[in-house]
Amino acid sequence: MDKLDGRLISMLRRNGRASLSALAADLGVTRATVKARMDRLIAGGEIAGFTVLTRADVTPQPVRGLMMLEIAGRGAEKVARALRAMPQVHAVHSTNGTWDLIAEIGSETLESFDRVLFAIRNIEAISRSETNLLLSTTR
Repeated sequence: MDKLDGRLISMLRRNGRASLSALAADLGVTRATVKARMDRLIAGGEIAGFTVLTRADVTPQPVRGLMMLEIAGRGAEKVARALRAMPQVHAVHSTNGTWDLIAEIGSETLESFDRVLFAIRNIEAISRSETNLLLSTTR
């Protein structure tokens, strides 16, 4: 695999549906060259397949997690309102068992995620929390 192959793969990662003509124009080579390169990369196993990315797959907030919250007393509705007011909190779920609420959180970086967790832990009536980062999602 050479530099041109690397550039071709990079372009296909951004847009796997790009036409051969568009790829050739962007790479500064002929359409036949792009076709031959793609065929060789597929036959050699360098390109194992093509896939579709949905809007949910290309989230602007790649660091995601679930924060389980225990609420002291009867403050669950007040805590839920405070959570819903935070732009990084995508959903608030009530539940049964050990945890009273579960917050789905997303941010751009681990550092900003940590700041959100700190802010949530400082909401009055939250007595305990546990957070799990979401590492991957399968469908």
